[in-house]
Order: sequence, then structure tokens, then C-alpha cells
Amino acid sequence: MSLARTADHLLLILLLIEARKTLGNAHSLCLDLTVKSQSRPGQPWCQVQGSVDTKPFLQYDSASNKVKPLGFLGKEVNDTKAWTEISQTLVEAGKELRMVLPVIKLDENETRGPPTLQVKLCCQREAEQCSGASLHFSLNGRTALLLDTMSITWTVIDPGATGIKEEWENNQELAEYFRTISTGDCSYWLREFLKHWEKMLVPEPTESLIMAADISQSASIRLDSCIILLIITQLVLIASSS
Repeated sequence: MSLARTADHLLLILLLIEARKTLGNAHSLCLDLTVKSQSRPGQPWCQVQGSVDTKPFLQYDSASNKVKPLGFLGKEVNDTKAWTEISQTLVEAGKELRMVLPVIKLDENETRGPPTLQVKLCCQREAEQCSGASLHFSLNGRTALLLDTMSITWTVIDPGATGIKEEWENNQELAEYFRTISTGDCSYWLREFLKHWEKMLVPEPTESLIMAADISQSASIRLDSCIILLIITQLVLIASSS
């Protein structure tokens, strides 16, 4: 085996080891929804992109009414139960958010016309449990509100945008719907997707990987032998000089 091929195999092993390390850390699933009250014919009024650990794996638009897989992870999980559930939820969530648009009011400095609502729904998992969940609301590209759905804590970023917080507080059914998605469903989907991701990151051992492992082990043994020989040599020299 050439030195270059050996180096490639060793690099692959190192990458797999690093991938395994990241699987033990916190992970996130985010769904970025963009909703408009009006849209031109043939244009979507709702668009969604989903990502796991910031890596896109799905997209949806209301014009096609289809959820499409993106990247290796998307193709790996698009026939799972979790994929079916998240697809159905995206359609429903888009409709619910569209109903919120009429109650949103912007300050007088904002451009006239129907606003565009962007909602970033995120959840995190760590140590096999949901460690965080939130909703970020933006209007016409400007962050307006943050909602920690674990503690139901609001952070107002843009006081000029009103209506969202009031609607959430007055409409308990709507608030509970999105709280359940972010703290329950989202965490479940993330857990299921990570199972598939782990399989992708750590493939079954192949002949090349086994050979590379043997080479790495042999190199380690040779290094240990050299160290032992050096120690013995030093001991002999010390004994001779005494």
C-alpha cells in the first residue's frame, strides 16, 4: 500500500473519531418558516427549510405542497415515520401562522402593505433529553420577539411590532400547539434523525478501514518498541558509567 493511500485511510479514521465525538454533544433541529398573507399566482405563501446542526435536510413550499429532502441526511430519513409526521406538521403550522398575520401591527415607520412573518422554531437535545426550545419571530426580516417555550419567557426585541405576543397570550390553543411542537415533537424528530445520522457517520467496517486500523496499530507497536529500546539503552549507559 502506498504512503498516500495509508495517509488517506488514517485521515478517514480520524474524521470518524471526531464525528463520534460530536454525537455526544448537544444537537439542534430548526425549522425556518416564512409566511405571507398574500402571494402572486403560482408563488408560495409559505416556505420552510429544516436543518439539523445547521445542515439543511428538508425544504417545503405551499405552491407544490411537497416536502423535499436535502443532502445526505434528508435522503436517508425521507421514508421514516418522523419524516411523515414533520411533513404533516409543516403544512398545519403554516396555516396556523397565516391566521396570525392579520393581528400583527407595525409602527408607522414600517413600509405599508401586508407583513411577512418569519418564525424560526428550534429545539436542542443533550444527554438524551430536550435541553432547550424556542420560537424566534421576525417581521419583514427584522427580529421582533423571542419566546423560550420551555419557560414561556418572552423577550421583546422590536417594541414597534405588536400583535404576536398578545395573540399568543390570548389564544391558549395556539400557544399550546406550538409549545408542544417545539418541546415535544421537535425533540422526538431530532432524536430519530440522529439515529440515522449516526449510522451515516459510522459505517460498517470495510477491508480498507480494517487495514488502516492494522497499520495504525502496527505503527503504535513499533513506536512503543522504539521507546522501550531507548530506555534499555539509557539504562545500559548509566550502568556502564557507574
